[in-house]
Parts: sequence; structure tokens; C-alpha cells
Amino acid sequence: MALTPDDLLTRLRARGIAYKLYEHPPVLTVEAMMAVCGDIAGAHTKNLFLRDGKKTYFLVTLHHDAQVDLKAFRALLGARGGLSFASAEALREQLGVESGAVSPLAALNAEPGGVRVFIQDSLLEEARINVHPLVSTRTLNLVPADLVQALREAGHAPETFALPDPARGEADASAA
Repeated sequence: MALTPDDLLTRLRARGIAYKLYEHPPVLTVEAMMAVCGDIAGAHTKNLFLRDGKKTYFLVTLHHDAQVDLKAFRALLGARGGLSFASAEALREQLGVESGAVSPLAALNAEPGGVRVFIQDSLLEEARINVHPLVSTRTLNLVPADLVQALREAGHAPETFALPDPARGEADASAA
């Protein structure tokens, strides 16, 4: 059975993970989130729930303003076959959340190994990170290392990735 948002908060507190909780109207897109939550300190995120041609699921967390070309991004994830957005049904079955509430914390509802979790490396260098706690009406602000700790304690092994930096002349895998 999937964790509820309150179950999640209880789990984090029981593990000594400190966070700040913000309540707000529902935000279903990054644009809406920034309009409502943009003044919250810390890195804002966008989250993608993807699947490849072999039905491997990927939960990807990036900076809110990162652009992703799924064809170029496929190699970063080690996807096999085409890479596409997973269906709303798969989102509910695998992560126990609805569209708009996707975050790395949703992996806590997935079987270990059932969903590969990826976090952009530069997010882990931030002092604080903002993610949804299984609903789009709340935002958690926490230390990135605590997020990784919560995922590891639940049996997930988050992987990091870097997007190429066009400022350094690297090919831009994030161009739309």
C-alpha cells in the first residue's frame, strides 16, 4: 500500500530528517510551481517519470529550468530502445502518485529496483532542495543528502548524472 503524504512526513521525522513544509494551491506544472513557490529558498526541481522500450522505469529529478531532449537523454540513463513519458496508470501503479505530484520521494512507494532513480548531480551540491511530498499541494524543503539517505534506507540506489555544459563547448543533451 502506498504511503500517504502524512505517512511520508512521519517516516522522515522518525529517521531524524529535518525539513520545512510549505502548503500551497495545487501546482501541476513547473511554471505553476514557480509562480506559487518560487520564493521558497533552495533549488526547485522538475521530475520526469519515464520508461524505455524494455519497460524499465526511470524517475529523474533535475533543476526546474533544465531542458531535456529525450533522444539525447536516453544515453545518460542507459535506456534501451525508445524513451518516453510513462502513462498516468504506470505512475499510479509504480509510484502511487498522480501527475503533478512526482518527486524523488515517490520512489519510496516503489519496490526497490522497480524504478531507477536519477538525480542531477548539481542538485546534490545545493544547500537545500524543494520536492513534493507525494502531493502537488505541499512542498518540502530539505538537505539533498537527507533526500538521498531516505531513498537509500528504502532500498533505492539513486544515480547521479550531469547534463553537458554548452558554455564549455560540450554538446547540449538538454536542448529541446
